[in-house]
Amino acid sequence: MTNGFGPMVSFEFRDDEAAAAFDDLVEQTLAGTRALEPGTLAYVVHAVRDEPNVRVFYELYADPDVFDRHEQYLSGVDVTFLSATAGKGPVTA
Repeated sequence: MTNGFGPMVSFEFRDDEAAAAFDDLVEQTLAGTRALEPGTLAYVVHAVRDEPNVRVFYELYADPDVFDRHEQYLSGVDVTFLSATAGKGPVTA
């Protein structure tokens, strides 16, 4: 497993309302992502235990491409770009 590109982003929202708006936006986005982005291999948002205004957002793409959404709700962003070197997953060499 040597290909694939994935940003992992930790979002810290300014308040509960912003976190809820982000969650709604992700739900709306998922249908289009599933239908229109065959190069998107994973698109997952995690809530963080005991941190209600934090989300960890992980995407995996067949090649380096998309990351540019949801920024209007953020008070901070920590982005780590990942390149797979080994593992089990849907990406083939």
